[in-house]
Amino acid sequence: MPHCWGVLSLLRRSGPFVHRNARLYVLFTVLYNARAYYPVLAIFFTDLGLTLERFVFLNLVWALSIFVLEVPSGALADTIGRRKLLVFAALLMVVEMGILLLAPQDGGAWLFGLCLLNRVLSGASEAAASGADEAIAYESLPEEGRAAAWDEVLATVMRWRAAGFLVVMALGGLLYDPSWLAGLGWELPVAVAHRLPVALVLMQALACVAIAWRMEEAPRPAGRLGERCAAAFHLTMRTAARAFGTRAIAVVIVGGLLIDGVARNFATINSQYYRLIGVPEWAFGFIGAAVGVTGFFVPTVARRLNERFSPMGVLGIAAAVGVLGLGALVPAWPWAGILPAMLVMTLLGVVGFTVSRHLHASAESSQRATLLSVKGLAFNLGYGACSLGFSGMLAGLRETKGDEAFRVALGWQVPIFAGVILLFFGWVALSSRRQAERG
Repeated sequence: MPHCWGVLSLLRRSGPFVHRNARLYVLFTVLYNARAYYPVLAIFFTDLGLTLERFVFLNLVWALSIFVLEVPSGALADTIGRRKLLVFAALLMVVEMGILLLAPQDGGAWLFGLCLLNRVLSGASEAAASGADEAIAYESLPEEGRAAAWDEVLATVMRWRAAGFLVVMALGGLLYDPSWLAGLGWELPVAVAHRLPVALVLMQALACVAIAWRMEEAPRPAGRLGERCAAAFHLTMRTAARAFGTRAIAVVIVGGLLIDGVARNFATINSQYYRLIGVPEWAFGFIGAAVGVTGFFVPTVARRLNERFSPMGVLGIAAAVGVLGLGALVPAWPWAGILPAMLVMTLLGVVGFTVSRHLHASAESSQRATLLSVKGLAFNLGYGACSLGFSGMLAGLRETKGDEAFRVALGWQVPIFAGVILLFFGWVALSSRRQAERG
């Protein structure tokens, strides 16, 4: 049981966690990703004074920032050092949280400009951390038995991250609700209470800076900055060409991004959905915590699925579950609508585990962070496309459906997603059959 769960091996510094980078990677990714404002993310921005359409548009900007910077940052991690990129990512996280703490309530264009800057810096931080964090941990493991050791690290990361989400999600939802704080004897203005989850994430960001600083990495070959950037550019081109020129890699990335994009778009607007189905704000964090609890079991399910099926088989199962979950969101059942919402968000863990496992098995050491960044770029491009499509659909429906626009938009995304999934998997099956006939 201890080996299965990986929790005790981390605490005891046994197994793959005898290596410092593997231990620090777990702590870094938990504090970096489990953010206390996530359960109230959409309503935090709308309560500041933005419309829901503008909030979804800001998510597109966030995704585009990652799209522009993802692969160059991964290539730079492989050339100038992964530790440096992680320290830089953590520092950007500190700045982005500071901006949200200072953003004025109902500040009009000034508010929108600060929120826009926040999303750009957040995307840059995500791009810098993506790929570099996994790569520095993976490379610290001995080559003999590395694949099995990495499976244990990845499963442990997902479970510790789930525990992190369990704590900060519950705390974030409670801190956002001034009535709950008043019950504890803390009479705080609403505007102050709404910033408390952000203040907590700021402290997490400072911890991430310290953790990244303690990671170890062998010195990179000396050279001028221009030479390193040129090397990064060539490495980017070679890795991207290999990723999308190799069918076994490309179809897994594309299949993963189709599911991830829709699920992640819903995850960013889930607090608006909870308001739609009549859930009080103080409960948002507990719902997020419940999703975190399911995260303890997702690695086991994902590993067993990947041992039994091919990566495309697992993604096919996840896509079918996604269609069912999105369809069950549409009736917006009071309280009961929480269940399909949780189901859709658990797909993120299954897809992430499957794609990461496949790419690590396919990657060469010198291109590992870059290949992971190619995946991150593609996933964020898919997420950005989903955000743009949903924002445009929401804006169009607002003119004819009024307050019902959000509910109607949820309904329209089901046939669109199902149609895209059927076309993609149909094409994969047809091309596989033709390839087999030629072979």
